[in-house]
Amino acid sequence: MLETIVKNLEWLGHDAFCLPVVGKILYFDPYRLAGRLKQADIIFVSHSHSDHCSPQDVEKITGPNTVLVTEPSSASRLTTGFAQTIVMRPGETIDLDGIRVEAVPAYNIDKKFHPKANNWLGFVVTIKGVRIYHAGDTDFIPEMKEIRADIALLPVSGTYTMTALEAAQAAIEIKPAVAIPMHVGRHVGALADAARFESALVGKIRVEMLAMVNP
Repeated sequence: MLETIVKNLEWLGHDAFCLPVVGKILYFDPYRLAGRLKQADIIFVSHSHSDHCSPQDVEKITGPNTVLVTEPSSASRLTTGFAQTIVMRPGETIDLDGIRVEAVPAYNIDKKFHPKANNWLGFVVTIKGVRIYHAGDTDFIPEMKEIRADIALLPVSGTYTMTALEAAQAAIEIKPAVAIPMHVGRHVGALADAARFESALVGKIRVEMLAMVNP
């Protein structure tokens, strides 16, 4: 199942991913979507910054059965008619038709952009025993020492999130089977940051450099 998930995972740029798996379509932080889009069963939105919480992009993939999973400030911005809106806070866990969702903290330590007090989110999503961690916008925070994941999607750009080298340290702490860099290719963050992340983990953790869909 792990290899199936890695193979099916589509990087849509920045922190946005689409994952078709077990008969469902999952999206994480959909933003600047283009082309032929799959209708979402579950949309995860980590926080309310406009490059993560984009009402116009969410609307493109929302259908009558779509479930939104997010935090309070994003929920107030996203008013498309979802089948269900689930508001979570760090430390909470839910089950959605066999998919387990854990909300985990995402915040800055030495920056002001993502305060811990906002209770913004990363997600650990478990599908058929495989744990997928979408870190959201975050630094290398102490709580990562408690996170275990098979696949880790980690921001690597610096400025607003941890740097490539800090993200590599986070990956070593989390110990995923596969690490995938994100928060590059649009706005802040260059593909060179992803390459630095990959280089720092050679011989330690497998890194998959996904090609951007609809760049």
